Amino acid sequence: MTDIQAAFSDPQFVARYTEGPRRFVPGYDAMQSMAAILLAERVPSDARVLVLGAGGGLELKAFAQAHPAWSFDGVDPSEAMLALAGQTLGSLASRAHLHQGYIDDAPAGPFDGATCLLTLHFVDVAERRRIAAEVRRRLKPRAPFVVAHLSAPDGDEERPRWLSRYSAFLAASGVEPEQAAAARDAVTNHLQILAPAQDEAVLREAGFSDPTLFYTGFAFRGWVAYA
Repeated sequence: MTDIQAAFSDPQFVARYTEGPRRFVPGYDAMQSMAAILLAERVPSDARVLVLGAGGGLELKAFAQAHPAWSFDGVDPSEAMLALAGQTLGSLASRAHLHQGYIDDAPAGPFDGATCLLTLHFVDVAERRRIAAEVRRRLKPRAPFVVAHLSAPDGDEERPRWLSRYSAFLAASGVEPEQAAAARDAVTNHLQILAPAQDEAVLREAGFSDPTLFYTGFAFRGWVAYA
């Protein structure tokens, strides 16, 4: 477990979590809105959606507000983050079943769609393939799977350039320069960043078709693919 992953069990970090994504992820709210639109293209009006990495509840709340008849199964390894998800959902909480654990602890489905936002960069490529395959196994045929996470071109010059741009974005968003530099160091040293072509290959190798890029925010990218 990395220091970043361990933070999701730290009470002070969890208490401040909902403030973070909008400051640290370029276009965060728009990315969530696009994810909901991509799901809605294929799922029924009363869809059952699997949300992997649901701790905090921000995407659960965004999806639930946008689509009042959808229901959700949210999975996250952190008990504290799942408790926060319940608080974030508030009156919408009855529409979400929350499960502590990993993909293997998710219900069998079949689900009409699934998302995994800001999560896969915590695991290596072999585990990503396994997770993606397990998600696909839980989806109905042709169901959409929406992912978004850190993804940047590799290379001794290209990747540092994108991470520098990300650090500059944080500073421009009001993050203190020292904190912005620390965030870049944490991303560089503790997270598993693949090149975009590798991320698309992970989805294809898990059996998904037509992985299509829909979101780019400096060092973050998002795809939709189909079971």
